[in-house]
Amino acid sequence: MKVVITGANGHLGRRLVRALAATHSVVAIVRSVAAKQALAAEVGALAEIVVCDYGSAADLAIPMADADFVVHLPGIIKQSRDNTFVMAHENTVAALLQALPATRVRGILYLSILGAHVNALNPCLLSKARAENLLFDGVVPARIIRVPMVLGEKDFATRALAKKARRGLNVELHAASLEQPIYAGDVIAALVASIEAGPCRDVIELAGPESLSRRALIKRAASVLGRTTRVMSIPLLPGLVVAGLLELLLARPPVTRAMLGVLDHDDAVATSAATTKLGISLTSLDATLRRILLPPT
Repeated sequence: MKVVITGANGHLGRRLVRALAATHSVVAIVRSVAAKQALAAEVGALAEIVVCDYGSAADLAIPMADADFVVHLPGIIKQSRDNTFVMAHENTVAALLQALPATRVRGILYLSILGAHVNALNPCLLSKARAENLLFDGVVPARIIRVPMVLGEKDFATRALAKKARRGLNVELHAASLEQPIYAGDVIAALVASIEAGPCRDVIELAGPESLSRRALIKRAASVLGRTTRVMSIPLLPGLVVAGLLELLLARPPVTRAMLGVLDHDDAVATSAATTKLGISLTSLDATLRRILLPPT
């Protein structure tokens, strides 16, 4: 089977290339020559790497022409003036759908985010939901897999969590917000299982086995590192005010109101139905934290 992965240079994309390469032909699509070179240095000859504009149906149709499955990974939680949520989510999905008639693709997998909903007030979650609806209305069956915070070895979320775990004191916006982090390897297992099962049209909400407050997550991570930390919570409103000012002043603000809203979304979903449907098991939170925070022995 030939599988095309868009956004293949991300942490999950690189993992997925390695997971599929032994049994499938893989085409990894990236947006720049620099990304192609970086991915090639990591995965070597495991995949054909193609530079492509995700927003161009004509560009996408070429590497997708003889593919069986497309796994669409691009997504952002922080938009800028030159890379908005509409561009990153809806426009890339629209281009993918427009490219399909010139291909033999029979199934699509789309990685979305917990909280995506057409009535969401958060523009990121709303945009993700609109992209999902475009796929639902398409001719080719699409499976949507919604996930929360993903933790994998050496990825951005892990580095941020490790930094907090090593501090003696953390000041967090609304530290009572619920997180349900999932191990990156479990997300890959879900994607591979979906490809092996064949095309379908459904939504799966997949998360880690434990929902806990952000405060508790930071403390748990500190414990794994043999440390202790205090977590002080402050209201979300001041952070939103500062983020709004940064959006007005900077073309690429380090934090935005939408980003804070996504991070503040409470994640607390049942997992048994998803894992049964996918035929996978979840890595416990403690095992995940040990894998990502402790050096290999």
